[in-house]
Amino acid sequence: MIQTLKRYFGYDSFRPLQEEIIRTVLDGRDSLVLMPTGGGKSICYQLPALLCEGTAVVVSPLISLMKDQVESLCANGVAAGALNSSNDETENAVLRRACMEGSLKLLYISPEKLIAEANYLLRDMHISLFAIDEAHCISQWGHDFRPEYAQMGFIREMFPNIPVIALTATADKITREDIVRQLHLNQPKVFISSFDRPNLSLTVKRGYQQKEKSKAILDFIGRHRGESGIIYCMSRSKTETVAQMLQKQGLRVAVYHAGLSSVRRDEAQDDFINDRVQIVCATIAFGMGIDKSNVRWVIHYNLPKSIESFYQEIGRAGRDGLPSDTLLFYSLADLILLTKFATESGQQGINLEKLQRMQQYAEADVCRRRILLSYFGEATTEDCGNCDVCKNPPQRFDGTVIVQKALSAIVRTEQQIGTSILVDILRGNNTPDVSEKGYQQLKTFGAGREVPARDWQDYLLQMLQLGYFEIAYNENNHLKITNSGSDVLFGRSQARLAVIRREESAPAKGRKKKPTIPVRELPLGLPNTESEELFEALRALRKRLADQEALPAYIVLSDKVLHLLSTARPTTMEAFGNISGIGEYKKKKYGKDFVELIRKYV
Repeated sequence: MIQTLKRYFGYDSFRPLQEEIIRTVLDGRDSLVLMPTGGGKSICYQLPALLCEGTAVVVSPLISLMKDQVESLCANGVAAGALNSSNDETENAVLRRACMEGSLKLLYISPEKLIAEANYLLRDMHISLFAIDEAHCISQWGHDFRPEYAQMGFIREMFPNIPVIALTATADKITREDIVRQLHLNQPKVFISSFDRPNLSLTVKRGYQQKEKSKAILDFIGRHRGESGIIYCMSRSKTETVAQMLQKQGLRVAVYHAGLSSVRRDEAQDDFINDRVQIVCATIAFGMGIDKSNVRWVIHYNLPKSIESFYQEIGRAGRDGLPSDTLLFYSLADLILLTKFATESGQQGINLEKLQRMQQYAEADVCRRRILLSYFGEATTEDCGNCDVCKNPPQRFDGTVIVQKALSAIVRTEQQIGTSILVDILRGNNTPDVSEKGYQQLKTFGAGREVPARDWQDYLLQMLQLGYFEIAYNENNHLKITNSGSDVLFGRSQARLAVIRREESAPAKGRKKKPTIPVRELPLGLPNTESEELFEALRALRKRLADQEALPAYIVLSDKVLHLLSTARPTTMEAFGNISGIGEYKKKKYGKDFVELIRKYV
């Protein structure tokens, strides 16, 4: 097992659980594997496929995902192919023959194609195992249910003696039970890996309006010069406006949403994977097929609808294990809109509950990573030290007067207003909506003009979280005071609010966080300080080699491997092959070019 791991994937040891999962598959047993994005799921079925006779059949929901996996495997010297509708008939015929002859080790296939081929190709193949990737798609409780996945249960009936391994990055308890039931897994061994991704920093910014978001995003990108990132937006139109704002600043940006033609979407994805654009502004339709290991940051322009979605989307950053940053913007407007969607959905109860948990994460004043981990059933006693709450714990002050002003304005309008009119009243803005109802005559009109509008947005979010008012979603989102709100309003109790902190950082010229490579991953006795100049030279060489083969750069060698090379500086082929992540095939194929460059540098 270790020899095969080193030969094809370039690693000397397994990550937690990988070896145990592989042994379970090799023993012919069914298994369900939960591992976070970037946790090393694919090796759990790719390695057994290399060790067993025959072909492993991997069911995957997206063509782009299959393409990425197949390119990575072929780049490691593994015989793999994908049978799907984007191939022409000749390509598919060649693949079918390779499967029947047993010369293909892994066949990637969509669920529809698998059903269509069940009585033909599958019957004529020697199948070593079935791997069902993105298995949460099978469950109607999962966050990405796909009806065609629900028919996958026939595999167990047709092939009772072939092991099935179901894999997913995010599935709560109900979804896990549903996967086992729908796939008819036979007493499967369930493996749940840690969901902790310590290399991801977690930051939330509350109550920002559009202009402030734009400034914060530009500052953030300024600290990540030239590094790939994704900005997730709730609506198609927002992806377009955010992209235009960034393009005006001279940034290379692509747009991706379901309203574009599949040609435009493929083009955007391809440009991003091949580093022709730095940033993708996308709806959540983007990213499932992305295995790009050097995405360094993810921004959520709006609040996601559930922790599962959020976790999967931030999981697209830092898949190579190097430090990466995530930023979430959160506003009352998002919350109101998402609540409306959840209320009108077919699964109102469960969707509102999921949204509430997402809201709790965004409003937390305790370690955010602990909230994420506890959601997935993982307890931790330590704060992470890598989220905004840990780095900068909130300070509180007596906010009774601020709360009373807001609640008083709500009462004086007979609880018939939403948040934007409330802020206008408090700030003394005589807008058409305010004057139409005569609210400028109220005693509280302008009572809070010393507080900036965006701070009011933040305070209102805090007041909602503290339970001083509720939003009547069935009454045009009007604000209604609660009993505890009345207690503060009439002086029966005090309100403690968190101090608002906004670090207005100018884009740091050229300041990039240098990724730190764990010393244990470096060969002994070699330098452990990285040369930035050498890293850039290696990156340019990788780009040239990737372009020659029409491959994404990270498939040639990952950023992590380049950092190791620019730190360890191997000057022989043997030393090059000892770098973690370089297998035999890549050593033979690329070693000469990289070693030559490093020798010149040294």
